[in-house]
Amino acid sequence: MTDLLVKLHEVPDVKPLIDALSAEGIDIRRAIAPEKHVVVNWVRQHFGDGWASETEVAYTNHPNSCWIATHEGKCVGFAVCEATAKAFFGPTGVDETYRGRGIGKALLLACLHDLYARGYVYGIIGWAGPVDFYVKAVGAVEIPDSRPGVYRGMLRAKQDE
Repeated sequence: MTDLLVKLHEVPDVKPLIDALSAEGIDIRRAIAPEKHVVVNWVRQHFGDGWASETEVAYTNHPNSCWIATHEGKCVGFAVCEATAKAFFGPTGVDETYRGRGIGKALLLACLHDLYARGYVYGIIGWAGPVDFYVKAVGAVEIPDSRPGVYRGMLRAKQDE
């Protein structure tokens, strides 16, 4: 997987997506401290220890840089920024039963706007999986020779190999 570069000053407005999802009862918002254990455990359960670790780090930022999607009192998606490195977006994930509704895009846009508000003009989508999604959603471009980048030599637990 490769890293992608995004012009944060050209990221589309997230409000229309948030409003549309809200009409379906899905809320996109910044996570708050008292629910950290719930969010981190949900991420661990659905996406593994590595992503849970990055989510914990996002909670140490001020303001925290963890965004969540909730529906009927439960977490259904998450995205973080400023966890692995400065100006980095990711990881992000949406519950399989909620995919295809625009939740992932709303979380992406919320995080990218968060990075812009923190003073960055460009953002990096680290180790991007669905490159075409990011290209279409925010005009991301591949950074040549960016693999493995910041992840070079990363330690992994046996179950993550």
